[in-house]
Amino acid sequence: MIQTFKVINVKCGGCAATLKEKLFKKFGEVEVDLEKEPREITLDIANEQIQELGKALKKLGYPFIEEKMGFVDSGSAKAKSFVSCAIGKMNN
Repeated sequence: MIQTFKVINVKCGGCAATLKEKLFKKFGEVEVDLEKEPREITLDIANEQIQELGKALKKLGYPFIEEKMGFVDSGSAKAKSFVSCAIGKMNN
């Protein structure tokens, strides 16, 4: 089923490139909408895979907007997203 999720820390095309590349193998094609705030990703995903997607996004530094994170986790996610963004820019 096609579903859309709001994510944080996605700033640019580098972030979008990383999301598309890193999520493709497990989740297939991912669309990243850089026009909306908060940013949205859209993909064809079964409800049973959403928790796994959330873990993958958090690992990359782009968690779901509704995910509850403390100060340390939030800072860690931002740091991871900067690295993921830089990698996406270099690979793009």
